[in-house]
Amino acid sequence: MSALEKINRENIPSHIAIIMDGNGRWAKKAGALRVFGHQQGVESVRAAVEGSVELGVKHLTLYAFSTENWNRPKLEVMALMKLLVNSITKEAPKLHKQNIRITAIGHLDQLPDDARKGLEKGIELTKDNTGLNLQLALSYSGKWDIAQAAKRLAERVAKGELSPEDINEDTFANHLSTAGQPDPELMIRTSGELRISNFLLWQLAYSELYITDKLWPEFGKEDFFEAIYSYQNRERRFGKTSEQVK
Repeated sequence: MSALEKINRENIPSHIAIIMDGNGRWAKKAGALRVFGHQQGVESVRAAVEGSVELGVKHLTLYAFSTENWNRPKLEVMALMKLLVNSITKEAPKLHKQNIRITAIGHLDQLPDDARKGLEKGIELTKDNTGLNLQLALSYSGKWDIAQAAKRLAERVAKGELSPEDINEDTFANHLSTAGQPDPELMIRTSGELRISNFLLWQLAYSELYITDKLWPEFGKEDFFEAIYSYQNRERRFGKTSEQVK
């Protein structure tokens, strides 16, 4: 029986986040340049998007480029930015036809002009779509996200728009880059690394983590379904006891 056949369609995560790790190592194993791994990783993105649409996932957040990734070799960063532009230019019309909406979170002003403009075109084209929200985390950092939320709250307090007493978890969450979205119920990480790498630090507080040793270019649709099936077999207690949950 395939993983898809085992999945309970009544218990699909509304928000799935993915740390797409291992492109460089996959390329090294293949005796190729790291950028070749990033190019192959696009196929795994397609698989995750198709799987999400098939199951009715509402939000899919992909950790595409972290703020720390700017420290990588310049040629690799340039190749990644070019791949981003080419991929969005090529895929946006297809995603639009599937009613998929492209959004992005992160310090987007840090992106090169061509990458930012290409991203903006994809976002504009798909902005009115009502299907899957395909959210790209670009030049993103969980610490940055929390800091910018705190800054925005401080500015509102200084302007008299908000009282410090009004600030609680909900208020804070509404100033994060993911405001208005449910927190991810499931976070998938490929390559076997056991850390969340500064990704959605606030939002992942109670997410179920699924770690696979597969490198991102090896991660196909069946693997995506397997991760969801694993999620469905977890007991989500949110601090309660098993007896309380039952």
